[in-house]
Amino acid sequence: VRGCGLAMCDKVEYVPWSDESQMPLVMGLIEKDLSEPYSIFTYRYFINNWPKLCFLAMVGEQCVGCVVNKLEVHAPTGAMRGYIAMLAVDKEFRKLRIGRTLVETAINQMIADGADEVVLEAEETNKAALGLYLSLIHISEPTRLLSISYAVFCLKKKKKMHTNT
Repeated sequence: VRGCGLAMCDKVEYVPWSDESQMPLVMGLIEKDLSEPYSIFTYRYFINNWPKLCFLAMVGEQCVGCVVNKLEVHAPTGAMRGYIAMLAVDKEFRKLRIGRTLVETAINQMIADGADEVVLEAEETNKAALGLYLSLIHISEPTRLLSISYAVFCLKKKKKMHTNT
């Protein structure tokens, strides 16, 4: 199935990770638009350790979106910190809220699993991702220590490389 009009949106099924047979689907989708390649070991680190935090958007047998995450104790604060490691949506299926649905599904699962906060990194040049994350953002004030921050997105700029000449 290629291309997605609005009528196709209701054919998108959101499914949790099930097994290693889905790895090529996830890797293929993420590597299409990735600014830096990941090894199979990076994918396995996240997916094997936190399989219930990996979700795929499927149209038939085609994976049109995926999100890969982790959840662990953040040593300096002791908070349970979720991390959105990878998010990808096939270009032909963008603008259909697939990325938003995947991120919201992941955040909801992280909260159910005890997350105090969720963080991610996004390149400042990735306007679509920044728009999505900023529309979901909730920034807790440092003085409100008793409230839970459901999603704190850390948007980092890429460091410039300096050459010695």
